Amino acid sequence: MRLVTWNINSVRQRLHLIEQLTKDYAPDVICLQEIKAQNKDFPLAEIEAMGYTHNEVRGMKGYNGVAILSRVPLENGQSRDWVGKDDSRHVFATLPGGIEVHNFYVPAGGDVPDRDQNDKFGHKLDFVDEMKAWFPEMYSNDRPMILVGDLNIAPMEHDVWSHKKLLKIVSHTPIEVEKLNDAQNAFGWVDTMRHFVPDEEKLYSWWSYRARDWRAANKGRRLDHIWATPVLTPRLKHMEVIVDARGWEKPSDHAPVLLDLED
Repeated sequence: MRLVTWNINSVRQRLHLIEQLTKDYAPDVICLQEIKAQNKDFPLAEIEAMGYTHNEVRGMKGYNGVAILSRVPLENGQSRDWVGKDDSRHVFATLPGGIEVHNFYVPAGGDVPDRDQNDKFGHKLDFVDEMKAWFPEMYSNDRPMILVGDLNIAPMEHDVWSHKKLLKIVSHTPIEVEKLNDAQNAFGWVDTMRHFVPDEEKLYSWWSYRARDWRAANKGRRLDHIWATPVLTPRLKHMEVIVDARGWEKPSDHAPVLLDLED
């Protein structure tokens, strides 16, 4: 099975990118974040024409929104509201073989890393705290599960272009890193990207639009993640950040992240 997670930054504006992804990489499952479309406006016919005839979409007008697009059947599709907000940041479903896939778009958190001065930052911290508590309450981690998405936190030193310079920048502050690590460890999630890439190597999935030449500047951050429960570790086959997609026509500022699992 080949699974891709991608913050598409508007599914209707970047439908051509999804088509290119499907032609070049043929994923079985695509998890999208920031689709920026209500369910009624989601381009379902075009997606189905690409072969993704099993879909779970949780959209809203103009902001946020998540979707699971699949060539294989999905069962028990659901969504959940977090921190008491109906803002379309989570959808999940079960794949053949019983793997439950959770697709998240964690709040970005604004620009000021202080919850007293910035409600958006407080929302983000509370969201991750709720993730930490919810999974152990709802599930046993001996079942096959995958958590993907734009988690909007780069937790490791080499997940950012400069650890020192970004310590006070939202997405890499110590409190965000601590909370994301706590959420991961509370359920025993395996960081599949770092399963393949050593911690001491740079690994990014996002490059700002502000850089005129993003590839030359290479001031990236790893904001996109794929976690798996330990039972799936023996099946992990290959991981790739599709960096070239950041340079496709009218790109998202995020690159897709691909994971292959053996049957």
